[in-house]
Amino acid sequence: MDYKKKNNSSPELKNEIKDIVDLILSDYEKGRDVDQMDVYNQPDRDAVKDIVIKLIRIIYPGYYRDKVYKSYNDNNRIAVVIEDVIYNLQKQIAIAFHHSPDYANSTDETLDCGARCITHEFFKQLPKIREYCDSDLQACYDGDPAAYSKGEIILSYPGLTASTINRIAHELYVLKVPLIPRMMTEYAHSKTGIDIHPGATIGKYLMIDHGTGIVIGETSVIGNHVKIYQGVTIGGLSTRGGQSLKGVKRHPTIEDNVTIYAGASILGGETVIGEGSVIGANAFITASVPAGSRVSMKQN
Repeated sequence: MDYKKKNNSSPELKNEIKDIVDLILSDYEKGRDVDQMDVYNQPDRDAVKDIVIKLIRIIYPGYYRDKVYKSYNDNNRIAVVIEDVIYNLQKQIAIAFHHSPDYANSTDETLDCGARCITHEFFKQLPKIREYCDSDLQACYDGDPAAYSKGEIILSYPGLTASTINRIAHELYVLKVPLIPRMMTEYAHSKTGIDIHPGATIGKYLMIDHGTGIVIGETSVIGNHVKIYQGVTIGGLSTRGGQSLKGVKRHPTIEDNVTIYAGASILGGETVIGEGSVIGANAFITASVPAGSRVSMKQN
């Protein structure tokens, strides 16, 4: 290729750029999914991220300083944040409804009304979400001798960040909000390296230790007082069935008081890890184990 020095204002360069633009614009005319340009019916990723950050501030009001809202009265300060999130979450849910068959061909008024009802219902679940987050915080503190305070955990532990965002997203998932719950947990994934699907059902006192590389699938059921170390997969045996597997329980059930050490893989919708079991590092499990089991890899 002959690279010639060209003046930025030369007709030749302008024509080359026009040809490139025309090439890409014509590529949008092929009718594929990637050619869709209906940007106004897509939830705003930055807005959803901002909602998550503000919800975390609402859940842990004494640990995150407001940069926008100034008030000497703590209740007034939090009230303003709550109202801000109600307004913006409702707006994003109304947009997301364009991706739900339940709202196909609905009027804007119907979308707004549905979004308002779901947003209000979600906020009524905030005390429950905070109760579960408090139990996770306690589990992290009780289970980690390296933690010198609960504030240290709230402000710096990726496991608590991931579980908190999952608690938020799960309630929206239960309320059948399209797209937004997954956007929230993928934000958590990008921030912490922990991938928990919002559909996963998780009990109280979850402790995620270190956390990097943990994957928990959509139909997983996890009980109370479960401790999970880095690199653990609670996943499906195979996804070759594709969309035909939608709605089927594909991921394991982990009963109460189970510890799963680093790198273990527990797979399959019929797999149940019995109460009080300990799963050793790097174990590969595709069948149920009874309560009180100790599973470990053989040493050569």
